[in-house]
Amino acid sequence: MPLSTPVSRRALRHSRVIDVQAYLRDDGLWDIDARITDIKSFDATLASGPRAAGTPLHDLHLRITVDSELTIVEAEAASDFVPYPGFCDTIGPAYRELIGLNLLKNFRRDLKQRLAGIAGCTHLTELAQVLPTAAVQAFAGDVWSTRDGANADLPHEKPFQLDKCHALRTDGGAVAQYYPRWVAKA
Repeated sequence: MPLSTPVSRRALRHSRVIDVQAYLRDDGLWDIDARITDIKSFDATLASGPRAAGTPLHDLHLRITVDSELTIVEAEAASDFVPYPGFCDTIGPAYRELIGLNLLKNFRRDLKQRLAGIAGCTHLTELAQVLPTAAVQAFAGDVWSTRDGANADLPHEKPFQLDKCHALRTDGGAVAQYYPRWVAKA
């Protein structure tokens, strides 16, 4: 279902795109590549000088490599377009601080402790916050079973996604329909 029709005419002024892609590597590890791009639809004057409409203000990349437990074993960041060239684009090595963190165990808290404020780049740190759910989506159905119907292998553990969102609450209708073995009894 789409959003409602805008109540007024409007003009696009800014676009932010976040793209995340997950790759299974030959060595069994996973690369999660994330990119954030900010673009103005008009010529903008930054403190560092003019930026033509359609030219990115930010075009930043972050790659983490995770094992099957979602522990980060490698991390790197790169900046192609930044508002302050020679300054913003020097922070990439700081993102090695992500190594050792686990995407499912207090990742966002630990990310902020290590890379918030002047320790990191606001935009790269914000981008990193989407990594846990993106990795979960990558692992779902590939590394972790997401099925529990008549045709599924019967797991001994409750599927990971149950009780993680509104629709998949164990006392709700979706779980009763699609995961009946795990429905919470009143």
